[in-house]
Amino acid sequence: MTIRLNRRTALATAGLAFATPALLLGRAAVAQGTTAPPAAIPPYRRMMLGNFTVTTLLAATGKMEEPQGVFGMNASPEEFAALSEAAFIPADRSFSFFTPTLVETGGEKILFDTGLSADGIRAALGAAGHDAGSITTVVLTHMHPDHIGGLSDDAGATFANATYVTGQAEFDHWAATGNEGFEAKVRPLAEKMRFLGDGEDVATGVTSVLAAGHTPGHMAYWLQSEGRELVLTADTANHHVWSLQKPDWEVRYDADKAAAAATRRSLLGRIAGDKVPFVGYHMPFPGVGYLETKDDGFRFVPASYQLDL
Repeated sequence: MTIRLNRRTALATAGLAFATPALLLGRAAVAQGTTAPPAAIPPYRRMMLGNFTVTTLLAATGKMEEPQGVFGMNASPEEFAALSEAAFIPADRSFSFFTPTLVETGGEKILFDTGLSADGIRAALGAAGHDAGSITTVVLTHMHPDHIGGLSDDAGATFANATYVTGQAEFDHWAATGNEGFEAKVRPLAEKMRFLGDGEDVATGVTSVLAAGHTPGHMAYWLQSEGRELVLTADTANHHVWSLQKPDWEVRYDADKAAAAATRRSLLGRIAGDKVPFVGYHMPFPGVGYLETKDDGFRFVPASYQLDL
């Protein structure tokens, strides 16, 4: 994978990305480019959910060669190629999106995840008309580098006025590993953190949903406002075809592959059954869509204007 980073950000991110082999990025991943998305892709998408304003933020993009080594480890090359062809995508290359989400409740600005770098999330927020200093709460769905990388840089904490929320199980897991990225980005903020379990509220209408498997304490979040709902699935599924249509296909970066597959089936099945929209962190930007059941998995249906009405 080639992540689009500028030289300064690449150097700052490199230690974080390589801290453990279980993390999302490999050595070839953080070497070239810029945190800015390609010019043809707008860096934000603003929508309404009842009284909430929801804005997805494109903090980085990345290209990958030979994606079956990541997304279909237990599939045959023939199966992987056939599914890719049916979905009109190549089997030997892929393009990834890194999409934090900002939820404005009226009284709070709640940012879910922070991207790979402080530069990237600041740029996306700025394009959407927000300053990092205006963020009141930062929620970490889990602690892979592409979700915690924007917490700080050489200038210090990115979100100077924010408090932080994360899952207790997720924090405890990484705190015991000696992980370099966790120690650099997360532990310095621990005194400003509130820890959640399954089914607890970040704010009224923003509820945690344990979605373990990708990491031990990986969390999704269910939003509800004025009778409308939306789910932030984070990394429950990492690709709109390979991880959705084939939820049992193993993903290299899922810590517990069986648990991750079970979570995909349970959480995505609930989303499809309830016909609610969702935001996937790595779905094609702006990352928002619906799910319909298809064969033994799910089909991604991109949102159009439903959340503009």
